[in-house]
Amino acid sequence: MKLIINSLEEMNIFAARLAKRAVPNDVYLLKGDLGAGKTTFSQFFGKALGVAKTISSPTFTIIKSYDGRMPFNHMDCYRLENSDEDLGFDDYFYGDGVTLIEWPQMIEEFLPPGYLTITIERISDDSRQVTVTAEGVHYNKLLEALNDEVTSY
Repeated sequence: MKLIINSLEEMNIFAARLAKRAVPNDVYLLKGDLGAGKTTFSQFFGKALGVAKTISSPTFTIIKSYDGRMPFNHMDCYRLENSDEDLGFDDYFYGDGVTLIEWPQMIEEFLPPGYLTITIERISDDSRQVTVTAEGVHYNKLLEALNDEVTSY
């Protein structure tokens, strides 16, 4: 699925639609260059999950967890490049919350077999192209449902 998102409001709507469908053990990978909007998407997603705290990038802590309608685990693995250290990722991937991972390519060997990948590409200051792909039966069904709901912005 490919979308062109032309404003923060549209990104908020897309993140909220995904958050509405999130269930425990879901893992979402966020890919994109620096400044593409990964953390902004994460903030909108967490807010839609009912997180009341301010969501900031966990660049230096790697993982931050928040309380919402279910636990929200936000990872930023940028600093783990060339690291083979397992920080207990399975506890998050197979726990009772949803996990969103920025820079997942840094921990590919630790990722679960199924996940949804959201790639954000900057088109202009306000516009982004968002590509969503799925790996695994559950995520393919999720992608189909999202595709049915999101025709265009």
